[in-house]
Amino acid sequence: MDVSGGSGQPRSGNDEPAEHSADPTAPATGPTDHSGPEPDTPAPAPRDDAPEEPRATDPREPERPAPDAAPEHRSLAHSGIAKGDPPEPRPREPGGGILMGRPFGVPVYVAPSWFLVAALITWVFGGQLDRVLPELGAARYLVSLFFAVAFYASVLVHELAHTVAAIRFKLPVRRIQLQFFGGVSEIEKEAETPGREFVLAFVGPLLSLVLAGLFYLAMKPVEPGTVPGVLLAGLMVSNLIVAIFNLLPGLPLDGGRMLRAVVWKISGRPMAGTVAAAWVGRALAVAVLVGLPLLNQSGALGGSGEDMGGMDTVTDALLAAILAAIIWTGAGNSLRMARLREHLPELRARALTRRAVPVENDTPLSEALRRANAAGARALVVVDADGRPLSLVREAAIVGVPEHRRPWVAVSGLAQELTDGMRVSAELAGEELLDVLRATPATEYLVVEESGEIYGVLSAADVERAFVKAMARPTA
Repeated sequence: MDVSGGSGQPRSGNDEPAEHSADPTAPATGPTDHSGPEPDTPAPAPRDDAPEEPRATDPREPERPAPDAAPEHRSLAHSGIAKGDPPEPRPREPGGGILMGRPFGVPVYVAPSWFLVAALITWVFGGQLDRVLPELGAARYLVSLFFAVAFYASVLVHELAHTVAAIRFKLPVRRIQLQFFGGVSEIEKEAETPGREFVLAFVGPLLSLVLAGLFYLAMKPVEPGTVPGVLLAGLMVSNLIVAIFNLLPGLPLDGGRMLRAVVWKISGRPMAGTVAAAWVGRALAVAVLVGLPLLNQSGALGGSGEDMGGMDTVTDALLAAILAAIIWTGAGNSLRMARLREHLPELRARALTRRAVPVENDTPLSEALRRANAAGARALVVVDADGRPLSLVREAAIVGVPEHRRPWVAVSGLAQELTDGMRVSAELAGEELLDVLRATPATEYLVVEESGEIYGVLSAADVERAFVKAMARPTA
């Protein structure tokens, strides 16, 4: 299942002082446009009776919200592909647990929550073994632990199927993570066609079905009622359940991705497919919440309704509630991420750039802010004697200087040296812009014209706010 929002919803930026890099793909302060109206909180006019100058930023500006966690793909024992998610707001080396290896060059992590579910599987499967093979005694828990590991190895194969398909389609895969309710394959780009989308989603359940068949064939020559026989039967059934569950036609499950691809193909609009599959996913969440405990009590899932005790009923209800919550949340995340992707081309560097004034290294901060206020600018660029940009004055550093100190603080002490990655073309937009910012984390970027002329300064905070607004904006 794909609980996207991410790997199918994007994670939050950082509003700490300038020493910490802000997240270029995650937003906070309001964007300004050279050609549009001035910022909503321009710097106030300087006081006549004091040498200090007003701040270039408004301290009353509300704290920027954190965008949703990066989209991802999950399921009952699997989390399908984290489809087409925009780059995560925190550009860093992927983590999320213990690194187990890099098959096909993709890091595989085991999240701490996996140890909780491994213990749960060991306890539950151990109780079943006690009824089937009572002679095992305490050793049944070792057998159960082996089953838990083997089961998650099957989940990893499921995820690797998504990964191999993504690599085949030249889609970057950030990582695979094994966690509480399965696995997550975080694919950073969206499939270009509905056909590729369908294949990306289908290969996971297909591999689970293949594994179920292999375990069935391996079970045939094994004597029933033995440890190998019970293990093989358990792995066959569990992989069959994973495949069937993930083929259910609702987001964030793989079946929901397949339904999305079909509607996309028919309508010609990816968003139409996402909306349809997300609402089916929400309906599935309600069905799981109500239907799973009822099916188990009726004995339809293999249990005996007459043997159900109070604790079993509570356990079934809790499991159903967790699964329903995961599906419902994943469907909502998928909708938000699709909405963001639809509006992503509207995020343009030129429109988000702040006006900037050039100042030299030894310019007092108060004088620099006076010039910025007079020009209606909200950013400062430190230049050399020939007007070449050297560094950018950090907004967070300005806020940290008390007004009475500003006439004696040079802008050079508050500036971040420019690197090649901090020079951004004014023509960049959408995902291409986010990719460039993600490659070089910083709080501010110098925006230049194709001729090399300074256009202004792009704040990561402004990008973050625009990012969040795009996610909240309704679709056409």
